[in-house]
Amino acid sequence: MSGWDRVRSSTRSQQDRSQNSTQRAPSRTVTLGRVQPQAPSFRTIYCNDREANYAHRFKGNSISTTKYNFFTFLPKGLYEQQFRRVANLYFLMVSILSATPYSPVHPVTNVVPLSLVLLVSLVKEAFEDWKRFQNDMAINNTLVDVLQDQRWESIPWKRLQVGDIVRVKQDGFFPADVLLLASSNPDGVCYIETANLDGETNLKIRKALERTWDYLTPEKACEFKGEMQCEQPNNSLYTFTGNLVMDNQTLPLSPNQILLRGCSLKNTEFIVGAVIFSGHETKVMMNSMNVPSKRSTLERKLDKLILTLFGTLFTMCLIGAIGSGVFIDRKYYFLGLSKSVEDQFNPNNRFLVALLTMLTLLTLYSTIIPISLYVSIEMIKFIQSTQFINKDLNMYHAETDTPALARTSNLNEELGQVEYIFSDKTGTLTRNLMEFFKCSIGGEIYGTGMTEIERGVAERKGIKIQEVQTSTNSIHEKGFNFDDVRLMRGAWRNEHNPDACKEFFRCLAICHTVLPEGDESPEKIKYQAASPDEAALVLAAKNFGFFFYRRTPTMIYVRESHVERMGKIQDVSYEILNVLEFNSTRKRQSVVCRYPDGRLVLYCKGADTVIYERLVGGGDDLKKVTREHLEQFGSAGLRTLCLAYKDLAPDMYESWNEKFIQAKSSLRDREKKLDEVAELIEKDLVLIGATAIEDKLQEGVPNCIETLSRAGIKIWVLTGDKMETAINIAYACNLLNNEMKQFIISSDTDAIRAVEERGDQVEIARFIKEEVKKQLKKCLDEAQQYFNTVSGPKLALIIDGKCLMYALDPSLRIMLLTLSLNCSSVVCCRVSPLQKAQVTSLVKKGARKITLSIGDGANDVSMIQAAHIGVGISGLEGMQAVMASDFAIAQFRFLTDLLLVHGRWSYLRLCKVVTYFFYKNLTFTLTQFWFTFNTGFSGQRFYDDWFQSLYNVIFTALPVIIVGLFDKDVSSSLSKKYPELYKEGIRNMFFKWRVVAIWAFFAVYQSLVFYHFVTVSSSTSQGSSGKMFGLWDVSTMAFTCVVVTVNLRLLMICNSITRWHYISVGGSILAWFLFIFLYSGIMTPYDRQENVFWVIYVLMSTFYFYITLLLVPVAALLGDFLYQGVQRWFFPYDYQIVQEIHKDEADDTGRTDLLEIGSQLTPDEARSFAISQLPREISKHTGFAFDSPGYESFFASQLGIYAPQKAWDVARRASMKSKPKTNKKN
Repeated sequence: MSGWDRVRSSTRSQQDRSQNSTQRAPSRTVTLGRVQPQAPSFRTIYCNDREANYAHRFKGNSISTTKYNFFTFLPKGLYEQQFRRVANLYFLMVSILSATPYSPVHPVTNVVPLSLVLLVSLVKEAFEDWKRFQNDMAINNTLVDVLQDQRWESIPWKRLQVGDIVRVKQDGFFPADVLLLASSNPDGVCYIETANLDGETNLKIRKALERTWDYLTPEKACEFKGEMQCEQPNNSLYTFTGNLVMDNQTLPLSPNQILLRGCSLKNTEFIVGAVIFSGHETKVMMNSMNVPSKRSTLERKLDKLILTLFGTLFTMCLIGAIGSGVFIDRKYYFLGLSKSVEDQFNPNNRFLVALLTMLTLLTLYSTIIPISLYVSIEMIKFIQSTQFINKDLNMYHAETDTPALARTSNLNEELGQVEYIFSDKTGTLTRNLMEFFKCSIGGEIYGTGMTEIERGVAERKGIKIQEVQTSTNSIHEKGFNFDDVRLMRGAWRNEHNPDACKEFFRCLAICHTVLPEGDESPEKIKYQAASPDEAALVLAAKNFGFFFYRRTPTMIYVRESHVERMGKIQDVSYEILNVLEFNSTRKRQSVVCRYPDGRLVLYCKGADTVIYERLVGGGDDLKKVTREHLEQFGSAGLRTLCLAYKDLAPDMYESWNEKFIQAKSSLRDREKKLDEVAELIEKDLVLIGATAIEDKLQEGVPNCIETLSRAGIKIWVLTGDKMETAINIAYACNLLNNEMKQFIISSDTDAIRAVEERGDQVEIARFIKEEVKKQLKKCLDEAQQYFNTVSGPKLALIIDGKCLMYALDPSLRIMLLTLSLNCSSVVCCRVSPLQKAQVTSLVKKGARKITLSIGDGANDVSMIQAAHIGVGISGLEGMQAVMASDFAIAQFRFLTDLLLVHGRWSYLRLCKVVTYFFYKNLTFTLTQFWFTFNTGFSGQRFYDDWFQSLYNVIFTALPVIIVGLFDKDVSSSLSKKYPELYKEGIRNMFFKWRVVAIWAFFAVYQSLVFYHFVTVSSSTSQGSSGKMFGLWDVSTMAFTCVVVTVNLRLLMICNSITRWHYISVGGSILAWFLFIFLYSGIMTPYDRQENVFWVIYVLMSTFYFYITLLLVPVAALLGDFLYQGVQRWFFPYDYQIVQEIHKDEADDTGRTDLLEIGSQLTPDEARSFAISQLPREISKHTGFAFDSPGYESFFASQLGIYAPQKAWDVARRASMKSKPKTNKKN
């Protein structure tokens, strides 16, 4: 048993445990994984009693987040990270084969490249895991005060155990999940910050049980001996079920008494608590799941390409094996095929000869599979993420000091192929900065402002907008943008419904969980709220004269103005008896409070659908008028809540409260029982009115959506808001317009309402499903008519959550998918988090299109993880979405740069990298294949072992990485100016089988040139000594031509060439010559092939070497040159047309007007930036020798008009004089 308090003796421990077993039944311990919740049993913990807890073998508090340890690093690292890849597994097999007598190559040929690739990957893994280990050590050795022998002792976190009593000081972090016993604040209250859990920086309040308030000092805490029965460890951050048994009294525990590991203590001198869960059983560690592993579409297609190469390899080996079996014959007496010859060349068993030759050729042709491809791609993606995406100033948000963050590098190129975006609304399209804007009280609308959406609606209808004059005494502060003199400064007393106004303001001031901070004055106080909506409502109450300024666990203090008479201000304390919390199922929050005069009132606020179901009968006029007001607010894009109240009789409340306490003490299904008890009291409510809060659109959202739409991306909005609000937001975002044909599938119809009023749930479900089926079929039939017209309108679908639930049924899913895919925009309203994920999965799996989900809240996590790519917005709803995402940005508008610039560039670059790897390996291996025909299919190797080993990892490795990092077809500004360029990625134009076939054709052509040109020309050549060239002279000459040609070929596919291209290509060719100079100039007794000795010096002493080195690359690249010219002239890609249009312009990616932080620089920084923008050498575009026709057809395609290229366009473009090169000033 670890820790300072060791068991005195085994005998005493056994005696104690036997005594305890007669009194206490130990709980069953369930062994778990790290994420899945425990079985629904409970555990018993003995507070302040280590020996009693020892029998249960609770986990220690030491944590480890490393993947490996000393013993598992090599086996686990090799298996999980390397040999799951087919190519690496293949090379391992080939390396083993090369050690057999049947291999024509030395084992080093395959072992060296495989070892280098594995070494690089393992070093990367080891470095990342070492960082995790250091972080773990720092956390485990943090000190905390623990009760020992009636005093506080500081010990490391890792020695902490379940049941220990700990003391945590202000600003300290909780070392484990702790039950709050006592606090230095009065009434056992403490404040915590949960930023490490969910990213929320607003403070939360926690309150100890009244029975444990006194256990503050070490002397008193030693007396605490409680037994805790609680749930097993699980990953639910916001729930906790348990009871504390003290002195035969059972006290219910709730999340309000639990302090979770990772949270920090604020505004409290210190707290004392008991450890409940430790180490990997704490809730934060149970939530430390990895983001689901996602593989990009290009990587999956790469697997198919590798399998194609395997097929090619097998075919080549089969041809060689059959040829060997046919060729082998004793008539070739000069081969010495006597009876004692080895099996591989024994003519008596041709089948065995063919089989062994197959194995021989398998090792000989192994270079056809690019072993360094995966590690090169990983390196390219990693640098793209860390250096380009994370450091892009165009995606830096200066206001919140938030840069873009690539949380994974696996999906960079996937960003360049997105066809569907699923977006949340609140906080994603909008700012999530809520402002109280309007309200409805007692059937009367208050508030004179006009929202951005109302202005947009008016403009669409051609209505002239009259500017509303704001009153001179209007109050404006962050969160409150309300202007109506009828309610301000006590004027509400003169309204016809002052009592309703009073109840309305009190509901705003009392029904919430907001915490006040700072001075208790209206000007200096700050509110910490769980959501911006709540803060806005409390701010509104303050500005209406009901100032909430102090809170204790049982009381709320409100400074009320003008209640009894104008000008009178009084402090009123309301006793909070019960709080019925808000959750996504209840969609409402209620508070039971007692007035100073003893009046018992339940205040409730929530969604209109939920509140209206629970209103008392009568008052239909008020209900009807308020519903109209709610629809009016929704049409203006405002977020609405309904407010209601109910007076409670004391005896009725007491009987209900007993049930509430009983439900709160339940260990099983506590949340469900609490909801059932809440239903008993949240009925027969009296409607007070409704609030309307404005959530403005984020800056640049309409332009961003318009740009993405032009790029061929379809955007769906999935929101929990009402249909009217969602539609108007969609109009404001340019997602919908009046030219679109809109299909609306809603459950808000008279027929459905009539069925719902009858209350038969089975009948309701059947009827709605039939209605949804009818509407889907009708919409689909109507849509088919538009498909058949040439210039039909764009289509849009709007559907609500209730209808969506039935539309997602397997029998209707295909109809929904067919209709949705043919719509330019889709808006889903009133949807749950689960439905968001279901819709995303429907398109991802049903349509097999690349999907991207973007959101900012915890309710978006399932949607983010369901899509191919998840993007989290670093917003005001915490960091749950960011922590579950693949990429994180601060604003929706940054999607333009993320997709159209970085995504598109990454896709183009990686397509070139993959196809070039395929080409260079195929070219090299085919030269060996042609040689096989001249060797009687014997498996004689053409190249030296070291040539074959270093070809991929040294002589052709670096240039392709440079292309993967720096190649750029058009600048970032042009990528956004011509978003239609993005469609090439959606159509996967650069990694089709046709593209691969073209590369393969030129690989075959060039390999034939290399082999036959060199072998034929060398047959009549001789060295300076008069000797004819031998095998190693010819192969070295051929290999030199291969290295030079494939490196120069890389420059021909570059759209932009920088000094790094020159350095890498020149350096690779130079590395070959340096290697061969050293390798052929040194001979040791251990050399397997001494014939290479002095080869390069013999070759370079002849004129033949230089003329061959000049002519062979030219002849090999001539076909590529002609093909690229014809393709660029007659069949140009869109990006090539844009290149020609802007070929005389300087690259403008560094303009200050593109930088959001341009105005944020200090004078010194501005001067440095200005210096950095002075003229200097810029990257030159290459490959522009052939001017492209087809401008007209390109611009026509942007407008959606088909205009084929004409023959005379070619002649006209070819005859045009080039323009003088001038740098355009912006």
